[in-house]
Parts: sequence; structure tokens; C-alpha cells
Amino acid sequence: MSQSVSLWLPTMVLALATAVWSQAPLGQRKTLTLEAARKIAAAAEAEARKNNWNVVIAVVDEGGYLVYLERMDGVQLASIEIAQRKARSAALFRRPTKAFEDQLVGGRQAILALPGAMPFEGGLPIVVDGEVIGAIGVSGVTSQQDGQIAKAGVDALPAAR
Repeated sequence: MSQSVSLWLPTMVLALATAVWSQAPLGQRKTLTLEAARKIAAAAEAEARKNNWNVVIAVVDEGGYLVYLERMDGVQLASIEIAQRKARSAALFRRPTKAFEDQLVGGRQAILALPGAMPFEGGLPIVVDGEVIGAIGVSGVTSQQDGQIAKAGVDALPAAR
């Protein structure tokens, strides 16, 4: 009898745990799709072309990993890396990179010690329903112009605000 109970008890505990786990509410996360990343980049590109600015546009997921990259003709090669770093910074820190630029301009040099923080305007988080699902980074013209282009990209996704 004790042997059958010792086999039966772990099976019941496992069954009960599985039943409880399967009913436990799990969060539902929004994700940035390739289609949405392309739409964001297309709007950013349209803003850049409207102003005759050649830039690199990088769109990353919430973890800062590249989803989409576009390099316009004639842009400096360094902007490839810079756009990606702006996007990654905006995604990981969940704030525009201009926030770091403003702090640095205000004299807070400690910002330079934050790993991955880019203190240049042009990186914006993509926020849907209060949740950061990714970010865009733009590089190639002035920081303010990069920011203008990035904003046009984010504004193209109606749910992102």
C-alpha cells in the first residue's frame, strides 16, 4: 500500500500543479512586427526625403535588437552604427535619447558612464498602450533633424504614442 501511495502522490501533485499553472493568468505583450517596423521606417524616410536629408534609419524590438535597417544613398558610414545605438538606447532605457543629451548639456557628465546611453537626439521609444515595444534611431544629419525624422516614423504607427 505504501508503495502505491508513493507513486500516486507525486502524480497527483503534478496534476494539481499543472491545473493551477494552466489557469494562471499570463501577461499578453505587444510585439513589434516586421510590417510595423517597415511602416515606421517608410514614414521616417518620407520625412527625410521631403527635407533632402540622407540618413540611416534603424528600428529595434523592445530588447534593442535590430528588426529593420535602411541606409539612404550618400549617408556617412558611421551613421549605420550610430542609428542602431540610438534605437537600442531608446528601447533599453525606455526614453528618448534627447533626455540624455539634455542632461549632458545641463552639466551631468555622469550620463557618459551609463552603458549604452546615447546622449544625442534621434532615438525614440515606440510605445503602444503604455508599453515600449521597440524604438527607432536615426542618424545622418543634425541631432535635431534626426529627432524630427524619428518622430515622423513613430507618428506613422497610429497606436504608438
